Amino acid sequence: MKVDRLLFGAAYYDEYMPYDRIEKDMEMMVAAGINTIRIAESTWSTWEPEEGVFDFTHLDRMLDAAEKYGISVIIGTPTYAIPSWLAKMDDDILALTHSGQNTYGPRQNMDLTSPVYRKYAERIIRKLMEKVANRPCVIGYQIDNETHPYDTCGPRAQAMFVEYLKDKFPDIKTFNHEFGLDYWSNRVDNWDNFPDIRQTINASIGAEYQAFQRKIVTDFFNWQIDIVSEYKRPEQFITQNFDFEWHNYSYGMHPDVDQRNAAKNMTVAGCDIYHPSQDRLTGYEITACGNIARSLKDDNYLILETEAQGNIEWLPYPGQLRLNAYSHIGNGANSVMYWHWHSIHNAIESYWKGILSHDLVENESYREISRIGNEFKAIGSQIMNLKKDNKVAIVLDNRSLTGMSYFPTGTNGKSSYNAVFRAFSDALTDMNIEYDVIPPDRKSLSKYSLVIIPALYSAKEAFLLSVNKYVEDGGNAIVTFKSGFADEYLKIHSDVQPHIIRECLGIHYDQFTYPKDVPGCSEWMELVTCDTAEELLHYDHRYWGQYSAATINSYGNGNAMYIATLPDGAIIRELIRLLMDRIDFYDPDKLPFERHKKVTVKQGINEIGNHVLFFLNYSDDEIRINNIAGEAVILTGRAYETAGGTTLGQGEEFLLLPWDAVVLEYPVNS
Repeated sequence: MKVDRLLFGAAYYDEYMPYDRIEKDMEMMVAAGINTIRIAESTWSTWEPEEGVFDFTHLDRMLDAAEKYGISVIIGTPTYAIPSWLAKMDDDILALTHSGQNTYGPRQNMDLTSPVYRKYAERIIRKLMEKVANRPCVIGYQIDNETHPYDTCGPRAQAMFVEYLKDKFPDIKTFNHEFGLDYWSNRVDNWDNFPDIRQTINASIGAEYQAFQRKIVTDFFNWQIDIVSEYKRPEQFITQNFDFEWHNYSYGMHPDVDQRNAAKNMTVAGCDIYHPSQDRLTGYEITACGNIARSLKDDNYLILETEAQGNIEWLPYPGQLRLNAYSHIGNGANSVMYWHWHSIHNAIESYWKGILSHDLVENESYREISRIGNEFKAIGSQIMNLKKDNKVAIVLDNRSLTGMSYFPTGTNGKSSYNAVFRAFSDALTDMNIEYDVIPPDRKSLSKYSLVIIPALYSAKEAFLLSVNKYVEDGGNAIVTFKSGFADEYLKIHSDVQPHIIRECLGIHYDQFTYPKDVPGCSEWMELVTCDTAEELLHYDHRYWGQYSAATINSYGNGNAMYIATLPDGAIIRELIRLLMDRIDFYDPDKLPFERHKKVTVKQGINEIGNHVLFFLNYSDDEIRINNIAGEAVILTGRAYETAGGTTLGQGEEFLLLPWDAVVLEYPVNS
């Protein structure tokens, strides 16, 4: 989705304020260059304090004020936090989960399949849409918020799961065979006797139920999209605030939502990305999670939430808010929006601080955000709607994530699958090589010079065959341990591993273990034997040293590398570089890609066809860089005037201050 200006703003809740100050807030927003607010997503109990009694006073105030001050509004449907009266309406509105029956209090505690919940959710959505659809300030709608299945597994959801299985397996004998249910007398020879899934010892059933739960989420989105679409104007968009697996910050692919499938009927993908700050700020999360979001619709995306001050330990150093904002835009985002405008004075997020602190007056965060907003007004047309043309892709897959949560490859307590993904994402970021995220789909491979396949534990045979064909036709692949190990139902293959793709890899193995006293290995190790492949690394171990840890194989017109363990970042970078040198992937003398200290480079093509480079300094060092990519204009940099005030010649040096972002625009003929 293209925008006519970068969306810059925050979530705003008039009803949360300790006193009436909406005019003051809007004046401060306009002064800061804020042009968009998100409202309504968690205010059901305000709009409908009693069943059937509606009060949209705060909504009207916010819309009136936004129109007065020329601020755009994104409306969130308020269905992810139900009012207390609704929780008592029916026994199964609150979800029954693996951990037991939910009780009222937290948000996101309901059963998305509940007809009673759906009935009242539809009513509040329709009441809301009747109020807002024709307001000129409303530019789009956010369906629910950070939506998950909430582990619903009550009787109704499980009955729906059985019907889902019947559609996939008309012959129950096929189902028993595919899921290996002879083991421990788990056979199901009559669908009416299907057992409760909550204590299943069969990972195939457990994983398939999680796939079904992801379908519940997709169906819920499409149900809401249909309702909203009855009211919305053609120019208004529909999005969702997707989140990511959480490791006290945004980490990687979410296990509970098939985001690519869920986003199909939305106009634009939206997400929130949170990350450490201060000396732990790296930009890795912005890149990894942003690339997932951009790839959901293979298009620009919206950052609907990110931190301003955030958690107590995240209070940003001077310059870091601006650095993060340009990191998002350079990654392909068309917005930067904060959670949220003001710090809350009570409840669970009292110490999750917004742009304004609890005193609600100007502070350092507000002043830095004001600089960002006014820079976006000056140069936004040159950096919005950026198009990326990446030659590298990483394959990500929900089923493999689920499979490896049942059978982890490490003992570090993290999601092993996302840990492997992040190891390669962070290595590419260190090398300043941008990438896309693609599904395990044969149609996605051919446009890329290099495809990285991390731990594709669960895979259809058709995709594995397409990997062989991709390499044979001249593609290049890096495949890691545990790929091609099991089919889409987590049934482990009974032939030599890795299944099918051993042909392009030129290796095989039949034993594996956790690394102990093996230098450079942090997770898993397969004892690989080379068939036609060339050994690159072997294990430094008195017994395992005869086996290969990394290999490369020429196959047809392409190359396939296999990495049988999870090495440290430096080794991963060297292995990637070795393959790229072999295929002449880039010329380091012509492109400023190799990371200089902690400087990350992102690039894109803007709407007039000019090349835009973002130099992002993730350190507190002053760094000078030579402009080796041709004559350019400095659009912004803390040491420079904004809005294209400085021309930079080829070979000329420019300055990055600590935690700084410098953006250069290169004319087409440069």
